[in-house]
Amino acid sequence: MSIDEQTARRVAHLARIEVEDAALPALATELSAILGFMEQLREVDVDGVEPMTSVTPMSAPLREDVVNDGGDAARVLSNAPAARDGFFTVPKVVE
Repeated sequence: MSIDEQTARRVAHLARIEVEDAALPALATELSAILGFMEQLREVDVDGVEPMTSVTPMSAPLREDVVNDGGDAARVLSNAPAARDGFFTVPKVVE
């Protein structure tokens, strides 16, 4: 797929990027190259390939999912700039 300068101008506008008129041909070329690469990727057969989250095989250490009281509330609230009655106190933002 080929991107023309008018389309590149529209994409830049939608992305809220200011692009000088002199830079539009280069932007159009780069966008066309990106779309060409995406078309190449679409041709790759990925049937039976497991999705991966990392390029190296690794597993995340998981802890047992147990409901608890959150630990020591007094210690947590001691880090708060302001607290009252066991809760964080924050400034009012809605009138």
